[in-house]
Amino acid sequence: MSDPDFDVVIRGGRVVDGLGSPMKEADVAILGDRIVAVGEVTGSGHREIDAKGRIVTPGFVDIHTHLDAQLAWDPIGSSSCWHGITSVVMGNCGVTFAPVRTEDINYLAEVMESVEDIPREAILEGLPWDWRTFGEYLDFLDRLPKGLNVGGMVGHVAVRWNVMGEDSLDEDPASVEQIEAMCALVDEAMESGALGFSTSRTLLHRTPDGRPIPGTFADDDELYAFADVLGRHGRGVFESAPRFEKAGADWAGLKHEIRTLGEITRRSGRPSTFGLVYNAVRPDMSDVALAEVASENSSGAALRPQTTCRPIGVVLGIQHRTPWARAGATWKSMQHLDLSERLTLIRDPESRRRLVEEANSPEEIHGGGSAMIDLSRLYLLDAENPDYRVGPEGTLEAKAAQAGVTPVEFFLDETDRSDGSVMLSLPILNQDYEAIETMLRDDSIVMGLADAGAHVGQIMDSSQPTYFLSHWVRDTGFFSLEEGVRRITSDTADLFGLVDRGRIVEGAYADINVINLDELALTGPEYVHDFPGGAGRYVQRGAGYDATIVNGQVFMEHGEHTGALAGMTLRSTD
Repeated sequence: MSDPDFDVVIRGGRVVDGLGSPMKEADVAILGDRIVAVGEVTGSGHREIDAKGRIVTPGFVDIHTHLDAQLAWDPIGSSSCWHGITSVVMGNCGVTFAPVRTEDINYLAEVMESVEDIPREAILEGLPWDWRTFGEYLDFLDRLPKGLNVGGMVGHVAVRWNVMGEDSLDEDPASVEQIEAMCALVDEAMESGALGFSTSRTLLHRTPDGRPIPGTFADDDELYAFADVLGRHGRGVFESAPRFEKAGADWAGLKHEIRTLGEITRRSGRPSTFGLVYNAVRPDMSDVALAEVASENSSGAALRPQTTCRPIGVVLGIQHRTPWARAGATWKSMQHLDLSERLTLIRDPESRRRLVEEANSPEEIHGGGSAMIDLSRLYLLDAENPDYRVGPEGTLEAKAAQAGVTPVEFFLDETDRSDGSVMLSLPILNQDYEAIETMLRDDSIVMGLADAGAHVGQIMDSSQPTYFLSHWVRDTGFFSLEEGVRRITSDTADLFGLVDRGRIVEGAYADINVINLDELALTGPEYVHDFPGGAGRYVQRGAGYDATIVNGQVFMEHGEHTGALAGMTLRSTD
């Protein structure tokens, strides 16, 4: 018997190539880390995967993550690995761990915790911190066993603090000499393979002492200088967390942000991406921003705002925090209990009575401040197939009224019934699906802002690809399958110059998903304690993924890690 011709052959699936081409039934042959044939494959493989009735797509490329620390102790990159993601971009929003001086390690860890809600102690304990330059940081990523392909941008916070120290927090502009020194650090990062430069302009991002992080007040000339570095290298993306919260009269502040980013792209010849979401407080902001982007792009800019495909919401529940955490002594006592002990507490008739009484106290009902949030804005997320659509009929208050009980009683009943798996969502951005549709229709929009690895005790959005394909493609038909897959594969890969990623063609890297589209679904968020030191975080699993292949090796199979860790470091020089 002759030896197999290929390492893996995927048989008889409906191949969606990631480039928008019509879906076709074909086999896919893999040799080493590359796709070597797409069509009828007569040769055999060491491993044969039956894909009849399945779709075969490129691995998904997530361009907005903060897995910078987590990958050091979680080589599979959960929750991303459960949702078909094979490549991730880190170093967003200006916060990175390189370049760094020895005396600044603690500071960079503190800023990452303050901005992205990643525990400082986990960062310090979980990372070796054996690099100083960005190039050395990429060498660390090379050595790191990992299931995902991973690359990163160099961040403004680390660069500015490295050169300016405490002065980096001031509103005064950097000197010419300081800008030259910062550009030298960015130049080293780009020469070493950084995927671009990131900055944060938003006043929402603060240091532990409450001041806006380094780079927030950098003037346009400083930003243009960094753009010039990207331009000289001819590669990389300029990423920004923009300052839209101070939009100003006639949106002057917002327009200035977008025009500055537009000029950055014209000067550098490199694209720029930034977060754009609908905000119910300023409901026309996203429309104004899209119009300004269109104007800039018609004048030679290359702007790609990124948004999410569902509401961004804070997750609450008995597993972690509840809306009534400050409502009274019984609620506060939960803080030091594990889940089983919390369930015992709510199932005991006397303590349950106290919980209801404390939550429904007069000061609670009349706005005395016992509840942390407005209960009329909360939605239940079931552990099986959670529904992220928002509307007045689906709120916790509405469901409680229909059941003839108070919101806290309804929450406790559902928590009891589900053994604590039901959660609550508080949508804070992208609360309007019509606004999401408007953004998704715009050709400039790129899928992003999933924030994998960040805000670990607050949100859980790294499951976006599963929701995107199940809701916006399969269930609503808003996108065709071909276009939906393109949006989260070649479109995101090409923006960041990830060569031969995000497509199923001969010669491309063998990053592939085999998916049962009918079964594609999410579980509800779950709070686990698996970070260094026992720190907690939310995770969310997906269903419907038969296999996820990274660089030719089967990485995940039916939601379980196979043991393969074939991920590569993604460099802009590759």
